[in-house]
Amino acid sequence: MHRFKVSKFRHMEARLPRREAWINDIRAGTTPSCGNQIKSSCSVIAFNSDRPGVLGIVPLDGQGEDKRHVTHLGCHSDVVTDLDFSPFDDFLLATGSADRTVKLWRLPAPGQALPTVPGLVLGPETLQVEVLQFHPTADGVLASAAGVAVKVWDVARQQPLTELAAHGDLVQSTVWSRDGALLATACKDKQLRVFDPRAQAEASQSTQAHENCRTSRLVWTGTQEHLMSTGANQMREREVKLWDTRHLSSALASLTLDTSPGSLMPLLDPDSGLLILAGKGESQLFCYEVATLQPALSPVNQCILESTLRGAALVPRRALAVLNCEVLRVLQLSDTAIMPISYRVPRKAVEFHEDLFPDTTGCVPASEPQAWWAGSNQQVQRVSLNPARRPHNSFTSPLLPPMELPPVPAQLVEMLVEDTDPSEGFSSPPSSLASPSTPSSLGPSRSSTSGIGTSPSQRSLQSLLGPSSKFRHAQGTVLHRDSHITNLKGLNLTTPGESDGFCANRLRVAVPLLSSGGQVAVLELRKPGRLPDSALPTLQNGAAVTDLAWDPFDPHRLAVAGEDARIRLWRVPPEGLEEVLTTPEATLTGHREKIYSLRFHPLAADVLASSSYDLTICIWDLQAGAERLRLQGHREQIFGLAWSPDGQQLATVCKDGRVRVYDPRSGPEPLQEGPGPEGSRGARIVWVCDGHCLLVSGFDSRSERQLLLYAPEALAGGPLAVLGLDVAPSTLLPSYDPDTGLVLLTGKGDTRVFLYELLPEAPFFLECNSFTSPDPHKGFVLLPKTECDVREVEFARCLRLRQTSLEPVAFRLPRVRKEFFQDDVFPDTAVSWEPVLSAEAWLGGANGQPRLLCLQPPGMTPVSQAPREAPARRAPSSALYLEEKSDQQKKEELLNAMVAKLGNREDPLPQDSFEGVDEDEWAKYLAQIIVMGVQVVGRAFARALRQEFAASRAAADARGRAGHRSAAASNLSGLSLQEAQQILNVSKLSPEEIQKNYEHLFKVNDKSVGGSFYLQSKVVRAKERLEEELKIQAQEDREKEQVPRT
Repeated sequence: MHRFKVSKFRHMEARLPRREAWINDIRAGTTPSCGNQIKSSCSVIAFNSDRPGVLGIVPLDGQGEDKRHVTHLGCHSDVVTDLDFSPFDDFLLATGSADRTVKLWRLPAPGQALPTVPGLVLGPETLQVEVLQFHPTADGVLASAAGVAVKVWDVARQQPLTELAAHGDLVQSTVWSRDGALLATACKDKQLRVFDPRAQAEASQSTQAHENCRTSRLVWTGTQEHLMSTGANQMREREVKLWDTRHLSSALASLTLDTSPGSLMPLLDPDSGLLILAGKGESQLFCYEVATLQPALSPVNQCILESTLRGAALVPRRALAVLNCEVLRVLQLSDTAIMPISYRVPRKAVEFHEDLFPDTTGCVPASEPQAWWAGSNQQVQRVSLNPARRPHNSFTSPLLPPMELPPVPAQLVEMLVEDTDPSEGFSSPPSSLASPSTPSSLGPSRSSTSGIGTSPSQRSLQSLLGPSSKFRHAQGTVLHRDSHITNLKGLNLTTPGESDGFCANRLRVAVPLLSSGGQVAVLELRKPGRLPDSALPTLQNGAAVTDLAWDPFDPHRLAVAGEDARIRLWRVPPEGLEEVLTTPEATLTGHREKIYSLRFHPLAADVLASSSYDLTICIWDLQAGAERLRLQGHREQIFGLAWSPDGQQLATVCKDGRVRVYDPRSGPEPLQEGPGPEGSRGARIVWVCDGHCLLVSGFDSRSERQLLLYAPEALAGGPLAVLGLDVAPSTLLPSYDPDTGLVLLTGKGDTRVFLYELLPEAPFFLECNSFTSPDPHKGFVLLPKTECDVREVEFARCLRLRQTSLEPVAFRLPRVRKEFFQDDVFPDTAVSWEPVLSAEAWLGGANGQPRLLCLQPPGMTPVSQAPREAPARRAPSSALYLEEKSDQQKKEELLNAMVAKLGNREDPLPQDSFEGVDEDEWAKYLAQIIVMGVQVVGRAFARALRQEFAASRAAADARGRAGHRSAAASNLSGLSLQEAQQILNVSKLSPEEIQKNYEHLFKVNDKSVGGSFYLQSKVVRAKERLEEELKIQAQEDREKEQVPRT
């Protein structure tokens, strides 16, 4: 700005919101991308959530609790790298992702369900999409950057208008000029390029922007000639530069900030020239005023944030509170909340200020894509921000017309009332929460039913809104501390990835320790509490432990695999381990290299399978202590193996990227073989859906954790469905509950446990509420079904291993009628602790089925047999309200209703013992007394209300214009009169007392004596507010003196 010109923003202040104004209960993601993680239109906010491919959607301005209602939109199968709203249509959203596609979404009005499929899809690109930006003047023109390529799309035709010349490295920023004629890009090769896309694909100008290859961002100023860039210099200091496109060889101005590692996000308002610099991972905002004359960048203020910044966005100028002199509003995205930070210029008069709010661009596009491409430079018409002259028209892009949702038939509404399944407890609308990534179906859908028990009304809703799991509201809760085992010391946290880290049955937990000799501690679940500080009695294995497993049919026998290629069988005394055991019950030898994992047979006693680094699987007869079968065919490390529920087949997943199914008794080679996860970091496999499907958890080629569902009889055809979850280093450990069809998934070092209901047909995966813990766990195992508290609708109980403790976690389903046995949640369960066959019988070819056990506690009635509750009272027909009734009819209806209610009381009334008066007469007299009492109280209340209103009106009239002036002063300063008096400790408005207290408080809060500038600013604002109140009172006194003269 000019050196003699004073900025109108010199007194601008950044006001942090109160917590009531925060948008809470969110979980923001930390996607490493070139995007800002959050964007806003005049109506909607969209931000990256903690689940890859999922955006959080929330209204910009809500009423009451609506503002805090965040819905989730499942956009992509991989992380969302950037997003942008149309500058004309508030509900048109574009998203780019690492899955190499660009998708356009039509967001609904608040309160309606989010879309499940995109309106348009652009791509796929050769690499992940990095940057998106809509054209500022033409509706339907979009620029996207993926790798070294930049394309300008005609969205309606789903075809690129042009592809700009390849860049030397990754494109980090792409921005349109304000008039839409030029496109500027910033690249990792440190070059700043300016293109005229309609003239040529080559850059018209280029220069080196910053000397460091760290992330660089661009933003245009209010003119076509000037743009700004952020980056880092050779000393890794962050810097901001102002460029003139007419002389791009050198920057007009440069500003060096600091050496913070966070990349700078420039947020520029071209109308005011205010620039906000926000750094990812930091807790402050810098504000500068940009001008093309020296000095080009003038500091305005700094704002210290209350939490770390994960992303930031500017609210469009048309959505600002202009009467409050709000010139900017920044949305700060933190880990758990969105905080709107308001920048205001203090003005005394509460009115529209033309100098602060010039006309801004409107919401009606200037041209169509083809007209712009043909050379049209027509600009968007500017509109006034003055509320008195602001146009209220809106624009809906024809690219994606709004979808008309089919109305819910009246019959369906009645069915929802009449046919509600009492087993559901309570009903809630289907959640709009999408899965972390939509499962992609890769195979034919099965014709069998999904197994979800639904009523006709629920099937009707599913036809409209899609299927949902009845376990979607499941809640995971850590049980009381009295049930924890604490003071664990010396845990071995470096067990191989193929091991769960520890194992448990209904009686005990076996945990490997870090001490030498492969020691294993055995803890009694029936004896929770703090363990002694002294050394625990252990099992001396003699070699480092690689895996361990309890015998499902003998709760006292533990199998431990070691690095010495041996399997040791230990017998724990029934009363628990009280001394160190050094000699195992038996030792199995046969593998040539160390062992990966152990799996007991689900039906046959004394049958154990083990996998080893020698790429073989041995099946042992523990009764004889000998190897009976050996499976071959693996070419790489075996990540996991699992027995089928009937014990006839064995499935494996291998590092060579293959999934195999064996029939061990028929031969050593696999029966089926098919493609598995692409990643080689680890994988697990488990049989699901009553043995009709195989679930594999692994990694894709980009190290994203994913789930793959297979049909075991058709492995060669690939998975039926693939579901991407997130990016994390640990392998997901699946724990499957065959009774509910739920799988619990978590990894070592994770803090979140995913819950999914699995179906053998589309949509295959139904997401349920996940369980989140405050600290990472070292292991997570599922206990037998008999450990669940059925009366509390607890369908699963797990053990969570922490660094120094072991705590049980109960997963429960909220139900209203918990006094009944929830037989839809608890079907008959298999008696997994009793063998069906002996090892000799199974090896001889025999098969069997487990015995089933009913979990219904004695004295509880199944909810399916419970008496149906009376349906909720329906709203009367509108004809009843339209029908004219006389006062006498209304009185009779009221008396009859009250008589009926009084007559329905079963407990005796005092008058029941009286004689000579009929019961109906007593009820009628009592009803008349109540009605008369209500009328009397109502008249008295109305009379008191009128008197209070008249008194308030008189008091307001007495104050006259002074009251309005005082309220305006409070609104302008942000402090009420009472708050200012409390700050300065002033009871009466005396200039001497105000000045005396002000000087004292300002001095004692000086920074040199331990105070703070913040407290001093509060004291100054309180003094200014009280002085303003003194002026208002003096003016009021003068007006009163002038009244008699006139």
